[in-house]
Amino acid sequence: MCVGSDPRINTLIPGEGEQFNVDLTRLRETDPTSSGPMPLPAQAEAQALLESHVQDAYQRHHALMVATAMAGYAEHLGHDPHLWYITGLLHDIDFEQHPETHPTESLGWFKDWGYPEDLIHAVEAHAYGYNEFKTLPATPLAAALLATDELCGIFYAYQKMNPIPLGEIKAKSIKRKIKDHGFAAKVDRATIFTGCEHLGIDLDEHVTNLIKFLSPVV
Repeated sequence: MCVGSDPRINTLIPGEGEQFNVDLTRLRETDPTSSGPMPLPAQAEAQALLESHVQDAYQRHHALMVATAMAGYAEHLGHDPHLWYITGLLHDIDFEQHPETHPTESLGWFKDWGYPEDLIHAVEAHAYGYNEFKTLPATPLAAALLATDELCGIFYAYQKMNPIPLGEIKAKSIKRKIKDHGFAAKVDRATIFTGCEHLGIDLDEHVTNLIKFLSPVV
């Protein structure tokens, strides 16, 4: 939920003409261990769906960052990168239009569209502590999304002030900014720690992972 118009984060909007791209060819479309295809859109279809609901440039970029990091975690932990990517890409799809009730509308959409329960639970759990949502993550997918969402806001804010590739950011610099509550002051740091706890990793490992996973994002 680390989005440009979100009151929980300082607004840092990409400049006019900036482009955000990532090489997605490495992502698998289905889980090789799955017993059958999942009712999920292909990446291009999911991107079009996102853009039909989200107009703000920062929100779209945030979705891309979270999706890319989630796919990285899926590969790292031996899960389905396509499911995790789509979950990250669409986790805030209703925020721009319905910030007061987010993610209530999107949860209904996902159910209507026949999306997997794992995705629906993860999107609900990523709102823990927001709009009175109290669902804690009960799956690795949900835990990773909760841990990753707000941390991507820290990465974005840091890169805006220090324009270097995400993959070249030093872990100690991000950890320093997490401790500095005056930096991107409205990022909810507590959810990062809660997500890490449920994912079973410490903050140092999580930050190091995201530096690696976010390196394809330009």
